[in-house]
Amino acid sequence: MSNTKPTFQVDQKIVYPSQGVGKIIEIKERKFKDTMILYYVIYLEVSDMTVLVPVSRSEELGIRAIVSAEEAQKALDMIGEEFEPVTTDWKLRYQMNLDLLKKGSVQDIASIVRCLYHRSKIKELPILERKLYDSAKKLLEDEISFALSKSVKEVEALIHAKLEPLGLAKDSKVSSNDDDDFDDENSEFMDDEDVGAVDDMEEDDDDDGDEE
Repeated sequence: MSNTKPTFQVDQKIVYPSQGVGKIIEIKERKFKDTMILYYVIYLEVSDMTVLVPVSRSEELGIRAIVSAEEAQKALDMIGEEFEPVTTDWKLRYQMNLDLLKKGSVQDIASIVRCLYHRSKIKELPILERKLYDSAKKLLEDEISFALSKSVKEVEALIHAKLEPLGLAKDSKVSSNDDDDFDDENSEFMDDEDVGAVDDMEEDDDDDGDEE
């Protein structure tokens, strides 16, 4: 039997980085290789999927509680702040932002949204970056919505209001003549880490990512 004690409780809202906001619907034991393992049963509304995550791996996978209203507001305010220009190399930029998404703090997610929104104003994003932006934005909207007790549509409007003034200012300063050329339709760069894939589960463990 596993000695790991659950950090979260049933019915608690959590964030599963790269997957979305979820809810602990059950905590149960299942047998794996003659050992009883304690699992969180997590329902992910955005993908309408239920996954099993070993309690002992939850910290490693970055699963955390929804932030406080104060932290959510800080992340929202950060979106409207000035920031250093990001690299024009889209592959490097993608990797940097993907790493941030996997870390999964609300500040990291807000940083991705801010970065890619303003980059899209300069030049159209490659397909992988567009998917990364959409995933990060949805995750940010959902978490802030729960933290501030506002509807997702209200939060979406708040995020846009924070982004747009800065976007308009930067559009007049930055030229689109840069090195961000790509052929993303044919690129094989990191296609095994496509955003939204449940790639953190152990592939050889049928229990570590079961859908119910």
